[in-house]
Amino acid sequence: MEYVYLGRTGLEVSRFCLGTMTYGDWDLDEKTSLGIIDRVLDSGINFIDTADTYGKGTSEEIIGKAIQGRRDDVIIATKFKVRTAEGPNGEGASRYRIMKQVEASLKRLNTDYIDLYQVHRPDPHTPLDETLRALDDLVTQGKVRYIGCSNFEAWRILESLWTSEKMNLERFVTNQPSYSIFNRYIEQEILPASQRHGLATLAYSPLDGGWLSGKYRAGQPLPDNSRGERMDMDSPDNRAKLEKVELLAQRAGEKGVKLGQFALAWLLQRNIVPVVGIRNEQQLADNLGALKVQLTEEDLKLVDQVSPSPYRDFSQDGSFWFTEPRAYRFK
Repeated sequence: MEYVYLGRTGLEVSRFCLGTMTYGDWDLDEKTSLGIIDRVLDSGINFIDTADTYGKGTSEEIIGKAIQGRRDDVIIATKFKVRTAEGPNGEGASRYRIMKQVEASLKRLNTDYIDLYQVHRPDPHTPLDETLRALDDLVTQGKVRYIGCSNFEAWRILESLWTSEKMNLERFVTNQPSYSIFNRYIEQEILPASQRHGLATLAYSPLDGGWLSGKYRAGQPLPDNSRGERMDMDSPDNRAKLEKVELLAQRAGEKGVKLGQFALAWLLQRNIVPVVGIRNEQQLADNLGALKVQLTEEDLKLVDQVSPSPYRDFSQDGSFWFTEPRAYRFK
């Protein structure tokens, strides 16, 4: 296994992070989940991500059982903010709720501390300084080691860093957005902001809901027991996406690797930590195999042709923007 520093911190984590949204009441039973986590940890992956809402808390409970006897070797990340209870304070990132949710997560995880505590989504109703002050207190108390955010826009990331610096508070060290070859929106502003200010990017849905794993292919029946049963593969958008899948799958085949490995390698070469959902031994092996895949310049050009980046550096081509306004249009 390869390890990298988590953003600007001195904490080393595996190149992959295990995502556990489907572990527990939402999908996989406890016995199956425990077996998978045990095998994942044996492979060298030391980074596990969950949230207080996953499986209505059962995901955290399963992780708490899985790490007994090996807590010091595992980096646990969990999240708060999404609604977990009825009532006026059943969601949000207020001090009141943070202090309540962290205790519940610690209990379910059966641990004294959380390595990375993340705001699951922005809370427009709570001042950011209130959230950061509460998280700073948790770090001071030793209940949390590092803090991060998820699904934050670039301006919210920068506001949080400015607030932390101004008020001498702990700062976010990670952001967790959706990111894949087919979903590159964060390259416009979010990823540059994170890179410039030392936040690690943890990418959820790195295979775009199965599209980049080869789950959906032209001319093949939709897989059973999946969301694919409700997808209209004859829609213009999905037909176009199937064509893109075929182009990428062909290139992956020429390299002697699977499509999913090609897609994960693309993220790894961009210094992204993919948050991968693993359901069995084969998926674990496939993911680990991506560490050995090296994409060439031609491979990267193909990705850009199939799924162009939205990023534009106007410090370099701003003159073209004004002299040839029809050359680029927002879509």
